[in-house]
Amino acid sequence: MISAATLAGLLIGGLVSVFAKPTYTAETQLFVAIQSSGSVQELQQGNTFSQARVQSYVKTVDSPAVLQPAIDSLGLPTTAEELASQVEATTDLNTVLINISVSDHSPVQAAAIAQGVANSLIKTVDTLERPKTGGSSPVSLSVIKPANAPTSPSAPNTRLNLILGFLAGLAIGVAGAALRTTLDNRIRGEADLRRITSAPLLGGITFDQDAATRPLLTQVAPQSPRAESFRQLRTNLQFANVSGRAKTVLITSSLPGEGKSTTATNLAIALAQSGQTVCLVDADLRRPMVNEYLGIDRSVGLTTTLVGQADVNDVLQPWGEDNLYVLASGQIPPNPSELLGSDAMKQLILRLEQAFDTVIVDAPPLLPVTDAAVLSQHVGGIAIVVGSQKLRQQDLEKSLGALDLVGANILGIVLNRLPSKGPDAYSYSYYSHGEKPGGGPASFKPQMAQSHDRGQMPVPTSAHAGFEESLSRDRQRPVGIFRQRQ
Repeated sequence: MISAATLAGLLIGGLVSVFAKPTYTAETQLFVAIQSSGSVQELQQGNTFSQARVQSYVKTVDSPAVLQPAIDSLGLPTTAEELASQVEATTDLNTVLINISVSDHSPVQAAAIAQGVANSLIKTVDTLERPKTGGSSPVSLSVIKPANAPTSPSAPNTRLNLILGFLAGLAIGVAGAALRTTLDNRIRGEADLRRITSAPLLGGITFDQDAATRPLLTQVAPQSPRAESFRQLRTNLQFANVSGRAKTVLITSSLPGEGKSTTATNLAIALAQSGQTVCLVDADLRRPMVNEYLGIDRSVGLTTTLVGQADVNDVLQPWGEDNLYVLASGQIPPNPSELLGSDAMKQLILRLEQAFDTVIVDAPPLLPVTDAAVLSQHVGGIAIVVGSQKLRQQDLEKSLGALDLVGANILGIVLNRLPSKGPDAYSYSYYSHGEKPGGGPASFKPQMAQSHDRGQMPVPTSAHAGFEESLSRDRQRPVGIFRQRQ
């Protein structure tokens, strides 16, 4: 904002200089003398008298008594009041010199007007100072510097306009930036978060432009900052749940678009890579996204199980090389809140907790709908995803208030979309030999992602291909995760 305002000020100053009509200023100078040939003392008194009278003559210059004769002699199509704005008379202190300057768009006319005003002033002073009893005026004015047509314009002053434009734009930009910072109450980093809540900061995920096309943890280099961010989130979540009572963690946000679904999906992948058996439940029954990220079928899933059309053991879908199972959303129902708050949902979560080490639930945002608050009664803990520079402080306060109202167990906050540099940056990079910050090792292929924790064979980054391979492997596994664990 400061840079834009400064450049705009420079541009305006330059445009004013380019499009402004040139103005020329002609100057003339008069000398005021006392007609006396007396003693030195009389001359001194006359000089003091003339200096005192000069100030009055300067004030007389812009009067109609002086300007109208000049207008008549030059035949100017203007009035005395209009010409007065073009004429300026000054005098230096302790001198008997009168300076007359005239500005006009024509240099020749500026000189003619200046000379005409000077001649008119001489005649006017002679008339005013002449004694009423007759005789000559004791004061005489004479031109000592005739007016000449200027060769260069006095305005516009390009350098001055650029300086003024620069300073004005800079001042406006600084004031605007300060006002914007004061009025902008969006959450940018941990410092803004601490003004609202003392909940633990589970992790920070740096904004990645490639996340829109490659959202999964398995689609980036194992030692990339994004991958390390989710592993750090996995570790901090385990410490936040050191008692182990929260086997089911609900991932939600205040508003849509803060990254809760990608966070839930990648957290489930990171937990599975650490050796745990993980179940990822897509409980966003309004805008399900997990199936799109993982490339799985959502025609059957959570809603199918809740309405009793199928057993959960028959709709769980394995994904990837690790022990990650996905329970898709199923068909979108007309009553999501009622289904998520039902006793069937409670019993389903209890069954999943008995079969898996960790259950990650992707829930709808808190403010638009009540699904997440209703579902919080059935889970062990909640992690709230906060989109940096997207969510306002009052929105997060409302979300925390809604969860406190239902007595939810808030495990902590996940800051998403953090800048990679600056005071609000959270994660840091530590690359291995031969790895490039923009991608992975020289041998890393964009179409393949390597399993980080187990040293397994590369897995195709295409989520659909990963699902097809998981289906082929599932044909060799015991039917159902529950019977397998038993």
